Amino acid sequence: MTWKIKFDDLKIHSLETENEYLEEDTKTNFLMRSIPQIESEAESSRKPNRSNFANAAKGFSPLSRKARNQENININQEGERVTDLAEFQGRTVVMKRLSKKSVHLSRKVLIELKQVRDINHENLNTFIGACIESPNILLVWSHCRKGSLQDVLNNDEYRIDEAFKMSMFVDISAGMKFLHGSPIKFHGSLTSSKCVIDSHWVVKITDWGLHNFKAGQEKDHVEKVSTELLWAAPEHINLSKLEKGGMSQKGDVYSFGIILQEISTRTGPFNDCGLEPQEIIQRVKAHDDPPFRPKLSTEEVRPEIMQLMCECWNEDPEERPHFLRICERLKKISGRLRNTNFIENMVSMMEKHSNHLEQLVEERNRQLNEEKEKTDRLLCRLLPQPVAEQLKLYNSVQAEEFEEVTIFFSDIVGFTKLCSNSQPLEVVDFLNDLYVAFDEIISNYDVYKVETIGDAYMVVSGCPVLNGKNHAGEIGSMALDVLSSMTQFTIRHRPDEQLQLRIGIHTGPVVAGVVGVTMPRYCMFGHSVNIAMKMESTGVGLRIHVSKDAHLRLVELEGFFFEERDEAKSKSLGMSTTYWLVGKEGFNKPLPDPAPDISEQVFETLERLFYSV
Repeated sequence: MTWKIKFDDLKIHSLETENEYLEEDTKTNFLMRSIPQIESEAESSRKPNRSNFANAAKGFSPLSRKARNQENININQEGERVTDLAEFQGRTVVMKRLSKKSVHLSRKVLIELKQVRDINHENLNTFIGACIESPNILLVWSHCRKGSLQDVLNNDEYRIDEAFKMSMFVDISAGMKFLHGSPIKFHGSLTSSKCVIDSHWVVKITDWGLHNFKAGQEKDHVEKVSTELLWAAPEHINLSKLEKGGMSQKGDVYSFGIILQEISTRTGPFNDCGLEPQEIIQRVKAHDDPPFRPKLSTEEVRPEIMQLMCECWNEDPEERPHFLRICERLKKISGRLRNTNFIENMVSMMEKHSNHLEQLVEERNRQLNEEKEKTDRLLCRLLPQPVAEQLKLYNSVQAEEFEEVTIFFSDIVGFTKLCSNSQPLEVVDFLNDLYVAFDEIISNYDVYKVETIGDAYMVVSGCPVLNGKNHAGEIGSMALDVLSSMTQFTIRHRPDEQLQLRIGIHTGPVVAGVVGVTMPRYCMFGHSVNIAMKMESTGVGLRIHVSKDAHLRLVELEGFFFEERDEAKSKSLGMSTTYWLVGKEGFNKPLPDPAPDISEQVFETLERLFYSV
């Protein structure tokens, strides 16, 4: 049984998965595919199942995001369970679930399955097989990437002109003509949702045959059933049960007439007249004179197509034309349409399509560049730009030794006490306000923010981008700017309290490199880092404590003003002479009044005790 499929062989995937792509049509291959077919009518007559117009129109689709998303939408099968997409033997298929618990493989069912499996036609969707493993009773059909005809008609971003509509008419009629001449005999539930469109814009009829296999399903919601009846011929409507009461070839012709109306007007069945489906069905079944049918005008529908529609939905089934006759009439109509201005129309549509593709590609490139810039900006906030560029190229970043850089450390005097007397959210808001202010200041200088840990803020200059001897000047100027900002900074939950910022600066050699993979960090190591931290920790609130090495570099640059810290006090802290940076030539921003030097007070107290003994 070649039709039998094991459920485990179907790899189901989400319908929401987008299939982002652009069609490969270009001006050249479009012309080579379309125009020669239009010019060769003799060749066309030898292929009755393929319309010249259908071939010509298949290159066009306004490939917007909305339109492309439609390509992944499964067929909307009114009156039955939802369908899913799956992978089967390397191809994408549509699984149509049936609302029945089991299938009895009678002789009729087996004959049906073989007949449907053996039928092959360009305008009939291919039946792949069936799964009969309870509770997964389902039919498997080939997946058409453009979705259903109903999807395309409801999508305003698709541009459908007269040639395109004629292509659809001819494709559907050719498929139905073949189906009526096959052992299947009729479709029985033809709707626009059961006409699907493949990637080449060929319309194919799906969900045909297998009437005995599908029989005995649980009844779905009344609204679903009545919606499908909008395409049903009057003689096949059972009002008492609000369901379909039969199938026939003439009933298929009526359904085709409703689809002609949908395509011509790009509206739902009965022109979206505003009535509820049940009301429409009742009026169709009432056999009024004249019968209730969609209202049309020659402004929106070609007269020849309007005449064909009216014949298809004739109240008397015997007066409705056969699909053989319908195909002949559509061939004549398409011939007259082609002989007017079809070539010019094709070229015009081709140019519009090409322009649309160019605009779409340009828009996608712009969006891609915007996202790339966002990613680059984020990466450069986490790592120095030269390091980030190397990582983007998948290059390993080796640790590097820098002969001389200047390091800035700051922290907050009494931060632990402040935290113990504050709520956690208050501390977070306070630190965020402080560091946002610092980040704005350092953006004006040639420095790199290394890290923030709690109340500690570390900045370096001269690494990883060398800047000669300017690193000390950049850090010195930045430190004055940061200290000046304390005159205006306010702690939100303690507005009357002056923040005691303590700053330390040192100049010396370091080794820097990227540490870690999951969350890589650019870190610095060496004795100079320890000295800079000691400058900060032994400093005084609202003052800038500068080491001897940093002082030498700043003096060389000229323009900076210092106060020497008492050498005895420095030595008592285990350091050589250090300095307070108190200003700079041309720096006119106000600086806060420094806090008293606690170490000096302690030293004086010890000195008094010594002499009093």
